[in-house]
Amino acid sequence: MANQVSLIRTLSEIAALWIASDVGYYIVLPLFGFSAGYSNAPVGIALYYAFWVAVSVNTFWPIFKKWRPIVNVPRAYMFLLASFAGLVLFALFVMPKLPSIVWTESWDPPELMVANHWYFLPKAIEILLQQVLIAALVLAFSARGYSIRAISLWSMILFGGAHLALSFGGLPFGYVTRFIISAMAFGLIFPRLMLKAPNGFTISYTLHWLYYVVTVVMAHTISPYIV
Repeated sequence: MANQVSLIRTLSEIAALWIASDVGYYIVLPLFGFSAGYSNAPVGIALYYAFWVAVSVNTFWPIFKKWRPIVNVPRAYMFLLASFAGLVLFALFVMPKLPSIVWTESWDPPELMVANHWYFLPKAIEILLQQVLIAALVLAFSARGYSIRAISLWSMILFGGAHLALSFGGLPFGYVTRFIISAMAFGLIFPRLMLKAPNGFTISYTLHWLYYVVTVVMAHTISPYIV
């Protein structure tokens, strides 16, 4: 019973941090002159999410301190360096050549529709925050003896469910549906990577932001709003 209470507390803390970071982005930051959109104030928003990463790591340090997310440090660094180099090259040389978008709907366009080459700086830090919170969830379940299958199912439900909030933003149904389905699919994959694959956290993190690279390309190539 104590383990279940502790697990519920951990899940509540994860939810609280996730919600607090979103509330801060959408409500608090505008009070300090930060307009919505990662491309508008990339450095400031990157620092904002870096703060929440630090808070999250500190909050769940008792869970993280015995975890070894990186087994082969040189190989992990090489993998991340190559991944980030590819991301930088994409942002600098591919994104500027993508077709422009003219948004004609009454609601604000999704962030991905108006992204420029600075978009991935804060997005990479926000994705790191999500990965830290997902890792806390996975390790909390694992510490209590849940199987990989059970952890993956819970991760799928909770990570997919977290993206239901997109449906309250007036965004297109297809846009919201694709993100929820993708989040559920990643929810199934991330736990196995984090618990079983060597350097799995780096792979999980890279896959996560690679999804946004693909989504940006889709938004600027097959969207009905391209010029």
